[in-house]
Amino acid sequence: MYSRLLRPAKRSFFLFGPRGTGKSVWVRHTFPKAPYVDLLDGETFTELLASPSRIERRIPKGTKWVVVDEVQRAPDLLNEAHRLIEERKIHFVLTGSSARKLRRGPANLLAGRAYTMRMHALTCKELGKAFDIRHSLRFGQLPAAYVDRNPRKFLQSYVQMYLREEVQAEGLTRNLSAFARFLEAISFSQGSPLNLSSVARDCHVERKVVEDYVTILEDLLLATRVPVFTRRAKRKMATHTKFYFFDAGVYRAIRPKGPLDSADEIDGPALETLLLQELRAHNDYGELGYDVFHWRSITGEEVDFVLYGERGLLGFEVKRADRVRDRDLDGIQAFLSDYPMARTFLVYGGTRTYTDGPVTVLPLEACLRRLPVLLSKPGG
Repeated sequence: MYSRLLRPAKRSFFLFGPRGTGKSVWVRHTFPKAPYVDLLDGETFTELLASPSRIERRIPKGTKWVVVDEVQRAPDLLNEAHRLIEERKIHFVLTGSSARKLRRGPANLLAGRAYTMRMHALTCKELGKAFDIRHSLRFGQLPAAYVDRNPRKFLQSYVQMYLREEVQAEGLTRNLSAFARFLEAISFSQGSPLNLSSVARDCHVERKVVEDYVTILEDLLLATRVPVFTRRAKRKMATHTKFYFFDAGVYRAIRPKGPLDSADEIDGPALETLLLQELRAHNDYGELGYDVFHWRSITGEEVDFVLYGERGLLGFEVKRADRVRDRDLDGIQAFLSDYPMARTFLVYGGTRTYTDGPVTVLPLEACLRRLPVLLSKPGG
């Protein structure tokens, strides 16, 4: 097991994260003596779905912590958890790989009695000496993608699993073939402003259907939309959010590839995705409180990721090339002209670290290794 940066709360908490990020392994390691209620087990699921109050029989007297894995499968258990928190002062760890039923149904979210925490794919820091930048860009950083002998096959199975087990089993869409076409079509939007109408044309469905499908991906924690940063904007800004699958390997497993695809078209978004997934992970694990945006004017100046919060304003521009040209800095320089207090970084595919005026230029691997310090310490 890799040593994870996530630290448990001292009271009940929800732990959300996509399947395969290591939630169950982490919980079993962190709470080895806690009663473990696995709702992926058919017998346990059927028993507790029929009568949620039966969970109390599984909890010995004097128990301090109880784990309920994949709680979204039986949301009524949250009423029992609420009662047991109040009556027996039990702490619950409530894991989930989908927030859909909890967000959209009448689920009891424990009225503030439980924190919300997130588990991400592995980070460079967690991988330590095992980190391989080429492997991460090609296969992502899900734990199994790093230890499986055939990571490509694992990722293909992972994508199919979600179609079969999550989308179909949860009844999220009646038309799996249309959803499969949508996954391929939207993979071309990775790291780009999201045009729902264009995606709808590509997969031959209505725009509203595509909007629903994107929401399904977000609810399953498989994708995120990054909005435009418009705080005190001094120029007219674009309006489209940017779209990303949560992991570079998952993106590449979904993205169709052929002889007409250039390396830039696939590798560039993968590099952005890897940086974004690490930014999100460190932001959550360190409780840094940043909101993540991108910055793009209607005339085309852009910065891939903007982090804004009490700790400051940071901008990250990502370039795949191994050499930085003057025009590669145009977006950051435009951003700095509007926000001169920002700390800015250009992340690229080369090997040399240096500064160019107010911009710190970093190779991708060096950036990932320094990211916890860059985010937590202004000027770090």
